[in-house]
Amino acid sequence: MKLRIFTEPQQGASYDQILAVAQTAEAAGFDAFFRSDHLLKMGDASGLPGPTDAWITLAGLARDTESIRLGTLVSPVTFYQPGPLAIAVAQVDAMSGGRIEFGFGAGWFEAEHRAYGLPFPELGERMSRMEEALEQIVGLWTTPEGDLYSHSGSFHSIVESPALPKPAQSPYPPIIIGGGGKKRTPAMAARYANEFNLPFTDLKNVAALVANAQRACENIDRDPATMTMSAAVVLCAGPDDVSVARRAATIGREVEEMKTSGFCGTFSELQDRAGTYHELGLDRLYLQALDLSDLEQISEVGAALVEPLRTLS
Repeated sequence: MKLRIFTEPQQGASYDQILAVAQTAEAAGFDAFFRSDHLLKMGDASGLPGPTDAWITLAGLARDTESIRLGTLVSPVTFYQPGPLAIAVAQVDAMSGGRIEFGFGAGWFEAEHRAYGLPFPELGERMSRMEEALEQIVGLWTTPEGDLYSHSGSFHSIVESPALPKPAQSPYPPIIIGGGGKKRTPAMAARYANEFNLPFTDLKNVAALVANAQRACENIDRDPATMTMSAAVVLCAGPDDVSVARRAATIGREVEEMKTSGFCGTFSELQDRAGTYHELGLDRLYLQALDLSDLEQISEVGAALVEPLRTLS
């Protein structure tokens, strides 16, 4: 079981704050540092300094970190055109020496689209746009050097593209798709993704969602074992109940509520919790660190859990 740190910078964070968390996670031995890709804070309209661009941030982190893997959970298709996004991700992958992972989704937060002048079509169209974009992005990345790539799509058409630059990773950075959909999302993941992610899911629902993704792989004769299964969970941890309660209060959450779908408790409790997730079929946990000023929590969790949980395989 691998542990990754996941942040929500749209809630209010500068690049320097994001960098401090990423470097702390790297020093603590976490497998990866991920960030959301949003343009508006959830909640009130404050949240200075405002949103930070996900791929510009990751480009900076690519140069300011050394070994930790980096990525998005997830970049929404509604923010991007497929061709320029393929270029950006490939370039950041090269800048990092091949440490990028590409989380991609349909988008869901309508208010941020209104706030920054972006169209927000209905869900069916967003899913169709996502599927077409995945085909085109993968097509651009896998076109042999010296060849041209063309694709006539319903939303974007690509004509004789040189399909450059190429990512550092071969054939391309791992793709992550996730969600709670029962059919279309798992089917898309089975076709394109290296990893299927369950976002903030109650423990009782994990097994069924894992089974959906595995069934989608079997439907196209893909070995389900080739799909990494993961979940995003809220982090609230400490050496004792007092520190756990203090950290829960800081992020405005209730301990008992977070224990239903989060990674909340003392370190000994969380080692057992990780074991339960693993038994349900998960390989990775993305620990959502909501208080970016609490670098101590990241260091403590790294010291207490990262190495012991690597043995869950």
